[in-house]
Amino acid sequence: MPVSSPAREDGPASAGGPVSLLDALETLRARVDALSLPLETGGVEASRRERTRLLGQLDDYLIPRLRRLDAPLLAVVGGSTGAGKSTLVNSLVRHHVTTPGVLRPTTRQPVLVHHPDDTAWFTSPQVLPHLPRLTGAVPPDERDDARSQGWRDGDARANGSANGTTSTTATATAAVAATPIGSARGLLLVPDFAQTPGLALLDAPDVDSVVEANRDLAVQLLGAADLWLFVTTAARYADAVPWEVLRTATERGTAVAVVLDRVPPDAVEEVREDLARMLQEAGLEHAPLFTLVESALDGGMLPEEQLAPLRAWLAQIAADARSRDVVVRRTLSGALASLQVRVPRLADSADAQDAEVEALRADLEEAYAGATDGLSDHLSDGTLLRGEVLARWQEFVGTGELLRSLQGAVGRVRDRVVAAVRRRPPPAERLGEALAGGVAALVVDAAARGREQALLRWRARPSGAALLAHLPPQRAGLADPRLPARTGEDVERLVRDWQGHVLDLVRAEGQGRRSQALLLSLGVSGAGAVLMLVVFAGSAGLTGAEAGIAAATAALAQRVLEAVFGDQAVRELAEAARKDLVRRVEDLLAGQRAELAALLPPSTGDGPRLRDVARTVAGASAAEQDAAEQDGAEQDGAEQDGAEQDGAEQDGAAGQDGAEA
Repeated sequence: MPVSSPAREDGPASAGGPVSLLDALETLRARVDALSLPLETGGVEASRRERTRLLGQLDDYLIPRLRRLDAPLLAVVGGSTGAGKSTLVNSLVRHHVTTPGVLRPTTRQPVLVHHPDDTAWFTSPQVLPHLPRLTGAVPPDERDDARSQGWRDGDARANGSANGTTSTTATATAAVAATPIGSARGLLLVPDFAQTPGLALLDAPDVDSVVEANRDLAVQLLGAADLWLFVTTAARYADAVPWEVLRTATERGTAVAVVLDRVPPDAVEEVREDLARMLQEAGLEHAPLFTLVESALDGGMLPEEQLAPLRAWLAQIAADARSRDVVVRRTLSGALASLQVRVPRLADSADAQDAEVEALRADLEEAYAGATDGLSDHLSDGTLLRGEVLARWQEFVGTGELLRSLQGAVGRVRDRVVAAVRRRPPPAERLGEALAGGVAALVVDAAARGREQALLRWRARPSGAALLAHLPPQRAGLADPRLPARTGEDVERLVRDWQGHVLDLVRAEGQGRRSQALLLSLGVSGAGAVLMLVVFAGSAGLTGAEAGIAAATAALAQRVLEAVFGDQAVRELAEAARKDLVRRVEDLLAGQRAELAALLPPSTGDGPRLRDVARTVAGASAAEQDAAEQDGAEQDGAEQDGAEQDGAEQDGAAGQDGAEA
């Protein structure tokens, strides 16, 4: 990754032209920010953490660093609880800027120590934009006093100015001491002339803190670093948690230096060799390793002679452009390369979310489709042709002895029925009410069955169970298998409207027929009631005597209508009425299904889009790398040509001098 020239500050890539790396990263950032992982799918917790960390690294490191490649470096000092991070930072600046502790967690507040000349960068929203800041300015008289005393060179300084004004360091120490135990949110900025310009040290919370928020913040801060200064001890260098963090550094290609602290003098070689072996196995064989032998502190500071190698290395990185570029190039290139693994993993999680949404939607569709199919079967299997409906039908034909008559020929019964109809108007209204009640009961049962099955299917899935368990209060009722109170009214309205439609069908069919007189005698309501009986004709759901009664009743009703409309018209009327009823029920169930479907997050298709933008980032990174290499080659060639020209001029001058001599 090139670091020799700053990336473009802002503005989109030209239309049709190549996308700049910065533009590609900003697009990626928008995609990751928009990514939602609401359902409890396998591994979703890890994906949510990865999303948060990726956003943090984009916001805290990649995008700011590309915007300002020449910005000061940030070295994050991280490590285990009690490893000596704060003591190391204090010792590097030779006075107390952060407070070590004996309580756990020891580092209560992240403290960023920087040179005052770098204040503008570290107080800008480009650096760790999501963390609130506590800052302080060095008083002008203290600034002059600091320079006169050589604080820039790391000399010790007092905690207060000569005129009694409280220094920034004293303010920082007090702020850290006042931080509640366990709290590590927010960033304390300490401008200090003792710190080398161009390089800031950030004392981070413990990576193995007992407080989860501190651990998360430590990982976030490490993701924002140009350089990880990892501190461990002779007693704890093999602990599991720090090595998990170091493996993350390897995956991201981050520049790492390791400080091995508190090593017994007689075990230096043994411990150092073992740690070096572990670093090599972890892919960190090139990480500088600094050893601090266990010794007494002087005023809370480590001995200067032990810190000299580390201090010199840090100073070289800050002062030497080539050394600085090596650090930035490694971390930036590593972070960019890691995107090609991390983003596809997030894309897989997005795909899993969409697949789970579709599975839950399919469960819903299947549950209500089963309820609709069951209702359709009951409407035509004769289930309704018994009980109250059958009794009202007997009333309708004008005899209480109809059941005994059904044992004879159907033709004789038909003649008797027609005669009875012509002599006396039937109680059609009561038959219609009985049919309406039966239909309503079937519809309510279908709605209840659909809802119950849908919720059972959802609760059988971790994603569905979690979705139903965490509904907002205003929608919590949707997780109840009982039907809403309004369902009864909705069903009554549905059946009433359907009965009105059936009567309209009868009226329309009876217009202009020669059997108009018979229709008038039967009545539109009576004909409609008989048509409803024909719609529900069948005996598949009945057994024994009930099946025979239903079959005879249906046949009788059919022949009554055929006497009025003809057999073909009756079949068409019955089919039209049945389809209309099924459609109305489907609409009712669809509304209830839609209420549950509204609980599901939308399928986003974020997976393919994330993969696309990851490929764009890779292409833009490769293009800038090629351009940097070409620029480097041209620069090397120009330098070589210049050197050859200088050599030729020198040779010419020497020859001329020789000739003159």
